Amino acid sequence: MSIPRGLSDEEAAAWAKLAASVTPMEGRVRPPVKQAEPLKPVPARPARPSPKPAPPRPAPPPAPQAMQHDSGLDGHWDRRIKSGAIQPDFTLDLHGFSLDAAYDRLMSGLDQALAMDARVVLLIAGRSRPVDPADRAAKRGAIRAKILDWLAASRHENAITAIRRAHIRHGGEGALYLVLKRRR
Repeated sequence: MSIPRGLSDEEAAAWAKLAASVTPMEGRVRPPVKQAEPLKPVPARPARPSPKPAPPRPAPPPAPQAMQHDSGLDGHWDRRIKSGAIQPDFTLDLHGFSLDAAYDRLMSGLDQALAMDARVVLLIAGRSRPVDPADRAAKRGAIRAKILDWLAASRHENAITAIRRAHIRHGGEGALYLVLKRRR
């Protein structure tokens, strides 16, 4: 708690002027205005020892992405994907479907691919385009815009090791490779 310091000469003069302009309520008397008291010296605070620097905070974790499934692939896989030497075991084409039908087809197609022990699924969904999140398939690119979210929230999320853009001969930007985990 701080000690009241009193009024400076300027503050006391302003307060006296204000108090003189006020009419007291009926039955009350204006209190006398005190003259400004000299300012009391404020006692100096003892010097604090300089605070120790806080230990550095650990860097925040990277922002979560829709899916992070790159840990299961080694350089061999990356070279095969980039060179186009990879052959999909199963192809799923979502062209011409509404959003609801595309979701159902994706889930049933992944069920089928897993039942067949497929390792690489070629998912054809068209090129990615900016789409309003509330779009219900009124614009092109709506299915592609939803795929990563669908996969991340699906029952198949743990079965997917990696998601990569397909080689140009398999559709390039309009398709994805879903690399599935091996069954044991």
